[in-house]
Amino acid sequence: MRCVLICAALALAPPRMPAETHHFTPTEFHNTFSYAHKPVLRIKPGDRVATQTIDARGFDVNNRKVGEGPNPETGPFYVEGAERGDVLVVRIEKIEPNRATGWSSSLLAPYAADPAFLRFEGLKEQTTETWTIDKQKGIAWIESAAFRPRRIEVPLRPMLGCLATAPDGKQAVPTSTPDQFGGNMDYSGMVAGVKLMLPVYEPGALLFLGDGHARQGDGEVVGNALETSMNVEFTVDLIKGKKIGWPRLENNDYIMVLGSARPLLQALQHATTELQRWLMADYGFDERGSSLLMGHALEYDIANVVDPHFTVVAKMRKTFLGSPK
Repeated sequence: MRCVLICAALALAPPRMPAETHHFTPTEFHNTFSYAHKPVLRIKPGDRVATQTIDARGFDVNNRKVGEGPNPETGPFYVEGAERGDVLVVRIEKIEPNRATGWSSSLLAPYAADPAFLRFEGLKEQTTETWTIDKQKGIAWIESAAFRPRRIEVPLRPMLGCLATAPDGKQAVPTSTPDQFGGNMDYSGMVAGVKLMLPVYEPGALLFLGDGHARQGDGEVVGNALETSMNVEFTVDLIKGKKIGWPRLENNDYIMVLGSARPLLQALQHATTELQRWLMADYGFDERGSSLLMGHALEYDIANVVDPHFTVVAKMRKTFLGSPK
């Protein structure tokens, strides 16, 4: 009888539709994360989307100005079945610059340096410098007689500065800002292959993405990164009825939490607390056991110290963990 009832219930459950790949070319961009923006595309859990982002000042693949800064966003994408209290899972499948130039500022941002240095010793004139991007060689470089050394070269490590769901409370939050919904977290580890988990506050989740960087150092200490436009591919999924407080990130080696606030200490506290909750909820630790592990194995990255909220990443190596429950 039990088998009959279970089989009958499964037969009545709606089948999951086959995953699709969507190719979406954006023509409109947003400067707030908000429930009020009309979805540009409806997608299902399991679907893959191939799209583009423009740079932080609104320039596209052809270096034409098609949006306004800061951080004009592609989206939002409506995820079928996403409801308040779910978790949206976004996997970045591919991200690569789609033009041969990028730009960045040339001096440390105010919050990244001692005020006395900035006031009495540092240069006062900020400039924007243009980088050359060579995807085949996997490098970007800048060359000028205006600084020493004349040539600076770095390996490419494409990433997204912004990924977000619509914020809680019907807010419209500027795209310069990170918070519990994600946003402008500016974490250099937001690269191809990672899995990002974001809380859902609005029907459809409403996923935004933008602010592509060909490379960024920790802290984003010049106030921006190697800013350029991107080709991006991502897939989405849902975890139904699972509440999280802050964005969670996973790669092959770590589980991570991104906490954002000002001052920096509060961002660290958010990230640390959420990571402990994750260990307790999914990995079989209690408060004392998770505290002991974190006391001797916890790692931190500083993602940004230039946005309206700063972002700290609390990390735990998977080698210290078993399989999640």
